[in-house]
Amino acid sequence: MEYSVLDTQTVTALVNDATTAPSLHNAQPWKFVFRRESGVLELHADPSRSLPHTDPAGRALHISCGAALFTLRVAAAHRGWEPEVSVLPEAARPGLLAAVRLAKPPRTVEELAALHAAVRRRHTSRFPFADTPVPQEVREALAAAALAEGALLVFPGAWHVKALLDLVEDAERHDSEDPERVAELGRWTRLGAAAADTAADGVPEYAFGPRRRTGGAAVRDFAARRPVADRGAVDFEFLPQLALLGTAEDDPAAWLRSGQALQRVLLLATCHDLAVGLSSQVLERGELRWAARDPLTAMSYVQMVLRIGYGPTGPSSPRRRVRDVVTFA
Repeated sequence: MEYSVLDTQTVTALVNDATTAPSLHNAQPWKFVFRRESGVLELHADPSRSLPHTDPAGRALHISCGAALFTLRVAAAHRGWEPEVSVLPEAARPGLLAAVRLAKPPRTVEELAALHAAVRRRHTSRFPFADTPVPQEVREALAAAALAEGALLVFPGAWHVKALLDLVEDAERHDSEDPERVAELGRWTRLGAAAADTAADGVPEYAFGPRRRTGGAAVRDFAARRPVADRGAVDFEFLPQLALLGTAEDDPAAWLRSGQALQRVLLLATCHDLAVGLSSQVLERGELRWAARDPLTAMSYVQMVLRIGYGPTGPSSPRRRVRDVVTFA
């Protein structure tokens, strides 16, 4: 196997793409280390960017890093390399989530490379979507994308969607009464034009989306009852098109698989001109998470709730500078 010799510029470009991945509260809980001697690019968790009250087990952190890992794979394939990935390679170093080497591909990687065009188009949307149904063939393609990464994606029926929306309302109410979670949300939101315009992480006020006047969309309200200028209120879809992404296991390896599957689904959805919103409020509370699963499927653990449809893709959220995310060793 012939491995590529990477220079600083190439590694920077790969990481720059990888960090477009979504993360809970846009905390961007990843860091990369490039080992020059071995040519290995490592992905590490950044515990300083964890959310101990919202994500005490680190499940969302691993999902976020898994999404960044998949985007790195896409970026490598786009440049003509075969990414060889070792997940959780050292049991004694749980913070080392993956090690990647890039080889000259013995086979084509067009399927991954084709997703690269969506890397910078993909944004999390917190806007209302049209009632236009997503075609069945597109749903099947999205489910196949999740399955290719070892996860399941299912589209629940109307009764289950309504139950999920009720669970989201319960989660939002519990969160609003939890001072530690309220404070944590405040830490990762950027209110005011000056803070929003200069932010390198977190969710700026221009990405909050409008307030929900009517409808049942599963959208987190980052304003949390705080006034936001010029935000407005609009009608959301009453019965949103939701999808559940999940796994049969619930451990760090499964969370990383979920993150890779999530990003594969998101990029493919973007290629189909779909907008996607992410919802994890229900999954952040153990007493509610169990009720989110579909008992008729093999999905034992729901890892993410997706709202999919046709509508505004939403603005891009800020990203940290690559030089603050990658280290050359």
